[in-house]
Amino acid sequence: MKHLIVYAHPHTDSLNNAILNTAVEALEAQGHEVVVRDLYKLGFQPVLTEADTASMRAGQTPQDIATEQQFVTDAEVITFIYPIWWTGLPAIMKGYVDRVFAYGFAYAAGEAGIEKLLTGKKGLIINTHGTPSEIYDQIGMTAGLKLTSDVGIFDFVGIEAVDHLLFGSIGYLDAPAYQAMLDQVKQTITTNF
Repeated sequence: MKHLIVYAHPHTDSLNNAILNTAVEALEAQGHEVVVRDLYKLGFQPVLTEADTASMRAGQTPQDIATEQQFVTDAEVITFIYPIWWTGLPAIMKGYVDRVFAYGFAYAAGEAGIEKLLTGKKGLIINTHGTPSEIYDQIGMTAGLKLTSDVGIFDFVGIEAVDHLLFGSIGYLDAPAYQAMLDQVKQTITTNF
């Protein structure tokens, strides 16, 4: 299968980077084709501008957006890997969604309502956060994050969310706990793809 991983973390020594490497290794070991779009390394411009929307309305998608849209089009599976900051997506990741999952490419309005233009693709989201998972579970944040990303982003455009891993207490655990998270990433990928 063709996999696109959209990755957003500024530090190469982060757990997110270890998750990315684990995901790529697990997919390649199974013979999958993997493309990684590291938004920070790319210097992806996350701000959707008036010029962007005017160009797209005129049928002239800006080249940086068109490039990313081609990767999305080519992929059978799209994986997002990013940390939870302020209970949401980092700005660069949100900007990727704002600009790349654009009207007319990822969704459109039809007579029956929203047309999901990325139907047939599968999706996986992997997140980390500093708050213990038990607290996020108790206050409803885990459910909220899954709702806004799995349903509000993926399902809205027709991507079937096969799983959503959220790892908490990052920065407060020992090496075996982090290794267990990486093992879970590998297991999730191996089981689902």
